[in-house]
Amino acid sequence: MQRPADALAGPGWFAQHRHRLGDAATVVLLVAVLFPFIWLVQMSFRPNKDIFGYDLLFSPTLEHYRALWTGAFPRSFVNSAITSVASTVLALAIGVPAAYALSRGGFRSSRRIALWILATRMAPPIAFTIPFFLAYRYVGLLDTHLGLIVIYLTFNLALVIWMMQPFFDGVPRELEEAAWIDGCGIWQAFRVVTLPLAAPGLAATAVICFILSWNDFFYALVLTRTNASTAPVAIVNFIQYTGWEWGRIAAAGTLVMLPVVVFSMLVRNYLVRGLMAGGTKE
Repeated sequence: MQRPADALAGPGWFAQHRHRLGDAATVVLLVAVLFPFIWLVQMSFRPNKDIFGYDLLFSPTLEHYRALWTGAFPRSFVNSAITSVASTVLALAIGVPAAYALSRGGFRSSRRIALWILATRMAPPIAFTIPFFLAYRYVGLLDTHLGLIVIYLTFNLALVIWMMQPFFDGVPRELEEAAWIDGCGIWQAFRVVTLPLAAPGLAATAVICFILSWNDFFYALVLTRTNASTAPVAIVNFIQYTGWEWGRIAAAGTLVMLPVVVFSMLVRNYLVRGLMAGGTKE
């Protein structure tokens, strides 16, 4: 007769319970990942007197959100939206054709060129702070939307080219040649055939570029003052010598997090690379 300990240690027990173990591990992982966000959101609805309370049953209030819109935070939020959206659109408009040209150009060292392009993104931001600051002060781009858009475009462009090239490499050239035979030009075939098949990569690249621009704090802190100050920098203003306004910090953090979550949810169906594989099979 097999002992209970031997039955528990045998491979049959894991085979029978692997689905439950997988579900339990998934739940634990989700709780670990979502707990900071859930805690931040509930903290933004707590009254100041109970801001660090652990009681899940509390009377929610909107006083922190109302206080945000009476100061400079709304303007900073709009500044973040303008610079992030504009830099993402420009990076895609310039980087996607460049990645396509690099993929279809027949260069012998295309992979090496892509690595060199990506290498420009690997340097720490502080390495470019003084040159950018001095150049911006000379040309008058300090504390302007255009200044932030240009600097975000500079760093996101390399990322777009490096990420989109493998997706274009995965699209069979025969589909483009068939479009040429049907009368399409090079760029028309790119727009009608290649770009839709690379939609998952385009969506993933757009999300990453938007997140990197939206979450930037360092350059926005150094290169802006009041007119183009972004939301991450505005949150620092709630940290004062007299005390930290935790309610406003939590409310502002929740609002800053919201556009990224919404944008990611809107393009979630395109983030699976299998869509491109299914399109090429047809």
